[in-house]
Amino acid sequence: MAGFAEFLAVEAELDRRWPETVMEPSLDRIRALVDLMGEPERGYPVVHLTGTNGKTSTARMVEAILGQIGLRTGRYTSPHLLLATERISLDNRPITPERYVELYREVAPFVDLVDAGRGDRPALSKFEVLTAMAFAAFADAPVEAAIIEVGLGGRWDATNVADAQVAVVTPIGLDHAAYLGNDLLEIAREKAGIIKPGSVAVLAAQDPAVAQVLLERVAGVDAQVAREGAEFGVRERELAVGGQRLALQGLSGRYDEIVLPLHGEHQASNAALALAAVEALVGAGPQQPLDPDAVRAAFASVQSPGRLERLRGGGGAPVVLADAAHNPHGARALAAALTSEFRFTRLVAVLSVLTDKDVRGLLAELEPAAHEVVITANSSPRAMDPDQLAAIAVEVFGSDRVSVEPVFGEAIEQAVELAEEGGDSGVGVIITGSVVTAGEARRLFGKEPS
Repeated sequence: MAGFAEFLAVEAELDRRWPETVMEPSLDRIRALVDLMGEPERGYPVVHLTGTNGKTSTARMVEAILGQIGLRTGRYTSPHLLLATERISLDNRPITPERYVELYREVAPFVDLVDAGRGDRPALSKFEVLTAMAFAAFADAPVEAAIIEVGLGGRWDATNVADAQVAVVTPIGLDHAAYLGNDLLEIAREKAGIIKPGSVAVLAAQDPAVAQVLLERVAGVDAQVAREGAEFGVRERELAVGGQRLALQGLSGRYDEIVLPLHGEHQASNAALALAAVEALVGAGPQQPLDPDAVRAAFASVQSPGRLERLRGGGGAPVVLADAAHNPHGARALAAALTSEFRFTRLVAVLSVLTDKDVRGLLAELEPAAHEVVITANSSPRAMDPDQLAAIAVEVFGSDRVSVEPVFGEAIEQAVELAEEGGDSGVGVIITGSVVTAGEARRLFGKEPS
């Protein structure tokens, strides 16, 4: 327990810094920090991911494939579901709390130096320090490839001090409006900033205007490009028990009979994106494709916690699922998967959303899939007040389909009871609205950090 107490003390220290929701348009602080550390981010090839949704799932798939073909991997993602250690993984396993503390102690002297010389500028943020810790962990391992997810945006994100060989852009929509604005094309320009000279940009299918912005960046820095629907994509998709069966067109050829134990058409697209990213990184082509058996084994092993994750399954009780959808784009993908891949006769949603989100848009996307919604609050200080959230939910769902239970665990119990009114089969509960909401649901159902 002493080790875990130290971990909590480090988290408390980090939480006194700028929060991750604050972004200043500068890489000066993080660049000064990694320079003092000897530029650990340059010690391994990097796959860098940005986009509005799907980054973490795609990152996990990239890591799974690279691991199956024999490379040692590091993965840096955010935010976490249960413990901050989930953010820094080696070979698909989160580092231990003890290692987290060691990394913090390693970078702390350099952090102090940068902070001491800052003058009237802000001190390093929590995310900047975490990013440096991840870079150090990967250099110390050492890894043969790092998969790094942006925290917010792209161009000014702390992770962008790494010059990636492969830049992956998942679908772009509106999110983090307070920081990135409501102009979709300006958001696309920010995210396009991770595409560097000489890299390969692997692009998910996008709104045509967004795609044009990304392609302009590709041309401007003389990068190469691979586009979903052109150079790669999903060739076939059918539902299967516990997920889906796919045929993917990669950059090096077609890969058949892929079993992906994740739900939703969006996850199939993420799989195609991940496959193309790996091919681009290792230089796979028609003359030298990836080993199809390794690709199949990788996808069969993929887990994406908090992404339509089954927390409790049937057996006479309602199925309980959790999903981290926190914006309209994510809620649309969630609703599509719930209606096309499950046969719920009655589905009750448990919802807690953070105040800076497009709540009305999220509710509107979710409404066709959920028969009722129980409004609650997660533990985040940014969680929207349940009564305020319920008032918006009533406008979208109608008063007869909305109830309020501020205590999170009791809200889930209430949703289970409401679902059970639909009978013994085909009934379920979906807990969603935020990464924090999904994470707390996982904790309540005894899930481990992963």
